[in-house]
Amino acid sequence: MATTKTFISSVGAKSQGRYSYYKMLSEVRQGDLVKVKRGVYASPEQLADTMVDIDKLVPNGILCSFSAWSAYGLTTVIPQAFHVAVKRGRKITLPDFPTIELHYMTDKLMELGLTTKDINGYQVKIFDMERSVCDAIKFRNKIGQDVCSEVVNSYLKLPERNLTKLVDYAEKLRVKNTLNHYLEIAL
Repeated sequence: MATTKTFISSVGAKSQGRYSYYKMLSEVRQGDLVKVKRGVYASPEQLADTMVDIDKLVPNGILCSFSAWSAYGLTTVIPQAFHVAVKRGRKITLPDFPTIELHYMTDKLMELGLTTKDINGYQVKIFDMERSVCDAIKFRNKIGQDVCSEVVNSYLKLPERNLTKLVDYAEKLRVKNTLNHYLEIAL
């Protein structure tokens, strides 16, 4: 069983007692921990990893778009930033590193297809595979037809695909007609 990684927050260290808090401060002074943003710290090894503790950097943020497609192996495109969906109207202070690109959504869209996945030892909120495919179709003009086609075709090749769920999500996200065109061509 994989161990769950997490960034260290000053609030979390304080809640564990004075010793933990002062130990964290000592590790920051020695360079064993790096300040990611106010009240959030990580080891240099964690920052060099391909995944970070999204929930500490963007509370209630959900991995989406290029980051989700990459996590599911649906695209060969390497994300240049962590793509994170957040509730529309939220004010968020982002760290200088790593690069995070925010996607604002309504409450209704934030709940559709929400799941948790273990990625490199981090428990990350992420949209499920079918929702991610529908997002590729929905934003095909922004991301490019080639990326959209790659995501859809990669999904359709998977043995564990769930076409019923895919069509249901497509209907809710109002991309059912476009999805049907892709399905007609691929199947």
